[in-house]
Amino acid sequence: MTPAAHISAAIEVIADISARRRPATDALKDWGLSHRFAGSKDRAAIASLVYDTLRRKASSAWLMGNEEPRSLVLGMLKLQKNLDVAAIDDHFSGARFAPEPLSAEERENLAKDGLKGAPLHVAGDFPEWIEASLVRIFGDEVEAEMQALTHRAPLDLRVNTLKANRDDVNAALAHLALEPTSHSPVGLRAIPAENRRGPAVQSEPEYIKGEIEIQDEGSQLAALLSAVHAGEQVVDLCAGGGGKTLALAAQMNNGGQIYASDSDQRRLAPIHARLERAGVRNVQVRTPRGGADAVTDLDGKIDCVLVDAPCTGTGTWRRNPDAKWRLRPGSLSVRVNDQAVVLDRAAQLVKPEGRIVYITCSVLPEENDESVAAFLERSPEFKSVPAGEVLERALLSRLEPVFRKTEHGLQMSPLKTGTDGFYVSVLERRAKK
Repeated sequence: MTPAAHISAAIEVIADISARRRPATDALKDWGLSHRFAGSKDRAAIASLVYDTLRRKASSAWLMGNEEPRSLVLGMLKLQKNLDVAAIDDHFSGARFAPEPLSAEERENLAKDGLKGAPLHVAGDFPEWIEASLVRIFGDEVEAEMQALTHRAPLDLRVNTLKANRDDVNAALAHLALEPTSHSPVGLRAIPAENRRGPAVQSEPEYIKGEIEIQDEGSQLAALLSAVHAGEQVVDLCAGGGGKTLALAAQMNNGGQIYASDSDQRRLAPIHARLERAGVRNVQVRTPRGGADAVTDLDGKIDCVLVDAPCTGTGTWRRNPDAKWRLRPGSLSVRVNDQAVVLDRAAQLVKPEGRIVYITCSVLPEENDESVAAFLERSPEFKSVPAGEVLERALLSRLEPVFRKTEHGLQMSPLKTGTDGFYVSVLERRAKK
């Protein structure tokens, strides 16, 4: 397929997403099934165009004056791909499989001086109703922070120190041209090539042997900030597929005990194979049955409870750009309520002088500092640990300048840390008097 044909296909997929209001992954899958002549490279190029269009949906619509799929793709080509009118014109020739030629109005819009005069939510490409929330956390840097969320995310790997070290793994994977992550001491990063998928890491021997895991550097840092160590009793209360459980086990060098659980037992299904592959021996998976709590016997006995809380995922919009346009106030309220429930449950598990490590992949203060503040109001026996102390305990004080400090925690973002938008707060139970 030609680049012009890729653009035509992207317009078709965007139209499907808009008409049927469904995730981009579903629309792209259906397009591929109905166009089996398209090879894997073609499908990757089309997916890249679709996701870039969704990243710049608000700004493209503002530039072009409407939200028609063709207009959104045109706006993206100018704003995201930095193509001028002549270059865009070459692709919109009306030839076989190419989009129809540009109209006079489209040419005029594409010739405009970018986003000069655009409202903040347009310049930052985010839903207007969360603007006040973003200003509370980012202040004058809202536009820059949110524009950083419109770029493609890198592929980050965590080296499993139970089986390997970063230098040896990087040497073995030299053909992937990986780079050590800037902040995590156990991370490697692959920068995605334009219009191509990332490397097929899962087929590499190092992945198969459990020497590496796919994990964003921000998620790696969140695990490190827990400061867990061998000998501790730890609960990963929202373990899901086990990404952070595996990281904690490596930090503890297979010492102590980790109990991995989740309210949804289906989410736990992948964890067993992952633990075996990684050589983890200090994790006990607690699967809830019939809705029963699987860790009741641990109440008051735990040194550290990791709460990878349910959230809106606003910090992962680089990877899931269509999710931001599906976000609604009602879903935010639901998530905040979920966070209250899981924090209150975590509090019951923690022994005196133990701690909760509260993590979200969100940049919204409602889910971060405000959720924590509400918890502290309900649970005065807990206090938030100052950000500097959290970093010191984790031996990460050198990273203090790259985190955004909040009242109760640390906020990561693509702009500041080059990671997804993770938030971490450490909440410590006071000693008994």
